[in-house]
Formats: sequence, structure tokens, C-alpha cells
Amino acid sequence: MGSYDVIVAGGGHNGLVAAAYLARAGRRVLVLERYGHVGGLAISARAFPGVDVRLSRYSYLVSLLPSQIVRDLGLDLELRGRRYASYTPKGDIGLLVDNEDTARTAASFRRVTGGTDDHEAWERFYGMVAGVARTLAPTLLEPLKTEAEVERMVGAEAWRDLFARPIGETVDERFRDDTVRGVVLTDALIGTFADPASDLLTNRCFLYHVIGDGTGDWNVPVGGMGAVSGALEAAARRAGAEIRTGAEIVGISPSGEVTFVAEDGEHTVNGGHVLVNLPPAVLDRVLGRPETESEGAQLKVNMVLTRLPRLKDPAVDPRAAFSGTFHINEGRDQLARAYEQAARGEIPELPPAEVYCHSLTDPSILGPELRGRAETMTLFGLHMPARLFRKNPDKARKMALDATFASINSVLAEPIEDCLLKAPDGTPCVEAKTPVDLERDAGLPGGHIFHVDLSWPYADEGGWGVETEHERILMCGAGARRGGGVSGIGGHNAAMAVLTR
Repeated sequence: MGSYDVIVAGGGHNGLVAAAYLARAGRRVLVLERYGHVGGLAISARAFPGVDVRLSRYSYLVSLLPSQIVRDLGLDLELRGRRYASYTPKGDIGLLVDNEDTARTAASFRRVTGGTDDHEAWERFYGMVAGVARTLAPTLLEPLKTEAEVERMVGAEAWRDLFARPIGETVDERFRDDTVRGVVLTDALIGTFADPASDLLTNRCFLYHVIGDGTGDWNVPVGGMGAVSGALEAAARRAGAEIRTGAEIVGISPSGEVTFVAEDGEHTVNGGHVLVNLPPAVLDRVLGRPETESEGAQLKVNMVLTRLPRLKDPAVDPRAAFSGTFHINEGRDQLARAYEQAARGEIPELPPAEVYCHSLTDPSILGPELRGRAETMTLFGLHMPARLFRKNPDKARKMALDATFASINSVLAEPIEDCLLKAPDGTPCVEAKTPVDLERDAGLPGGHIFHVDLSWPYADEGGWGVETEHERILMCGAGARRGGGVSGIGGHNAAMAVLTR
């Protein structure tokens, strides 16, 4: 098929970002994607036959995508903010964090915690976090800073509390109430199986969840996650990149030779550079070397409801509670118990989880006949490592889903099952994905949504965080340093590494 300046291995959102930047710079670019569509896990899909709802099937919110990338590539994309950050039930009441009403948030803290100390601590802590976000976010699109440089940039207090000691210690020291501690800690555990009391991996996870685009805001992509990938695909094609789907890569050589299999047989192309938007374990496989180990740790459940469930707390509108992040049994002690049970190889008895309803902010994902008659609900369960689902995936998935439904029902005024929409064939609109399902369906080794454990956003060796031991092969996906999440950062930085050589 010939030669290209750059071959992008994998058409996920990062690969599309890299392709768009490079094609705009005049490079001849070929993107190879094994599925019949691009976008990777940043896609929308009609998950239930006969139900006209475009669900963000895997990834579902956008925080890390820098506005600079949106501007640079001229993306036709709307990201909508959420007024309510979170709601956390506690007994028959709950903690509501209202981004637009500090007094209301303070009153909710008093009601739940019995005083003002934790709200004052919350304001101080997230004031510090906001400063770190403003400082670090711009560096994610630059060559790597050193550890010492980042320590000087963020200051001694933030370095101690967010980088140098386990985030669990920081949270326990700063906050008194178990519920408040848990709300903070959940950002350290999304997709990460680790103990925040002792493991700095949770600090890295926390950072990536609070520094996005300098604000840490988690925004709703209008049209669903497929709109993000659709805008990136349009930008790459508009710039002149060639995109070939249905092309599974089976070999990459250090010399830049890429072999792939398509319907019409096996092909080989050559690239001046190969940008790898694949998990590191997959790159190991196609290079013919032992694979990097990885393990995901989440349960993703997609649902369509006929209506929002009733809350135990009559003072809070369900539309407010579910349009932000709704925390389920995610107190500090509850998180610790669930981790201990999963570490023993048991599905947690009361799984911690969180949900939000995309359609409350963006009803465009509902078909015309369902608008006003249905809502979507996305659940993300914590402490569900792949090891729990290896022996008997179907049985374990059912056990995990049953336990998760029991968990959410324990904080509602009615069973969530009573609110589920039924498809035309009579089945409830519920879809559950475990790490083993992601490994099978999406090609993610271990079902790890970040491809590998998240890394610190600095490195003393410098560079762009995309380099490999082979000069012509660069990482451009979530497995790059500063990759992970729907960000495009890995793709941007790989493109810059090519253009600045």
C-alpha cells in the first residue's frame, strides 16, 4: 500500500487527535482501526434493541480534554456544565453540593455533619486543588517538567497533601465526617484498585480527576461521547488524514513497518513514525515480546428509566440529585470494607458506586418519542477488579449486578428495578460491563480503562512522555505518560514529538 510519514495504530480519540494535528502540518497520515468505526471507548450506541437512546456506552463525561485542542482543531463540539457537583445520601437525608449556591451547599453540610468544620475544610481543600489544577493543566500539553519543577510550582502544602503522602492520610486529617471523606476519596478510586490509606497510585488517580482543563469540571458532551469522536474524525479527515477501519494490526517493527489484516487479506505499510494508540500490552504483543500486565477495576452499568427514582430525602429534587454525581455507599469506611472484600477475592457485599443521568443535562440523546418519557442512568461501580470475574464471568457479572442494585436500593425510597424501561421484547434496559467484558469486547487487556496504571504528570528524563525504546515508535494513547481518560493529551503530545524532531 506504500509509505506514509506517520501511521497511527488505533483509531481511538487520541489517535484521531494525533492524525488531525499531523495532517494539518502537512504530513501524510494513515490511521488503522480494527473495528468498523473509530472512537475506541468514546462512542455512543443504541444498546437496547428497539429503544431509541444513544448511550455513551463506555466513557461518559469529559474533563481532561483541553480547550486548546478543541480550538486548535476547530472541533464542532459542545460540552455542557453541570450545576450540581454531587449528592450523597446519608440515612434519610443527604449532602448536596451546588456549584452555583455556596450558601445552599454550606447548609447541606451543616445538616449532614452537624456543624461547619467540614464545609470550611472543604472550601480550603478544594481551593488548594483549584490552584494545582490551574498550575498543572497547561503543562500537560508541554514537554515534561521534572519532579522538582512541579514541586516548586504547586507549593509545599499541595505537594505534601496531594503528591508526597497517601491521599487517604490527607483526607482523614482534613475532614471529620465519614461521608465527606468518602466523597473526596472517590476521585482517587475511579478505575483504580488500590488502598488510599497506603498507595500513592490513588494520588495519581485523584490528580487526573481534578485538574482537567485547569478547572477539574466534569462536563456533559452534547450528543453523547460519540459526538466527541465524531468531531475528531471530521477534523482528521478535513485535514487530509486517511482513515481505514476494519484493519487489525498484527505486527509492528522498529523500522516502522506495520502489518494489518483486512477483509481483502494481509497488507504491509511503512511509516516514518508509528504512533501507537493501543494499550502497552497490545504493543508488546505485536512486537512479539512479553505483555505488560494490567487490571481494570470497575463495573459499568447503562440503564434507561421511565422516571427518576424517589429519594428518601424529600428536601432534595431527584433532578438535582441525579444530574450531578450521585454517590452510593461511598463513605470512607464503606470504601475500605469493599476494598478489603475485593482484595480477598470476594464481590463486595455492598458495592460502592456512583450514577448520573446524562439526559437531564442533554436530552438530545433520547429519540423524539422518549423525550419527557424516559431518562438515562449511568452507573460506575468501584472496587470491581478483573480477578473477580475470571473464573466464571457470567455468574460473577450477575452477582456483581445484583449486589450493586441492592446497594443503590439501600439509599433510595424505592427499588431502581421499578423505574427501568422495558425494551419491546420485554427485557429491562440494563447493560452491565465488567473488566473481563471490556477485555473481550473492546480489546483492553485486563479491562483497564486507562490501559495501564496512571503515571505522575512529570518525569526527570524529560521528553513528551510518549517515547519508547524504538526511535520511530511513539505511544499516543492512554498508555502514554499523562494519558488516561478522554483527553486527547496523548495524541497531541505524540504529534508534537514528531513535529519538533
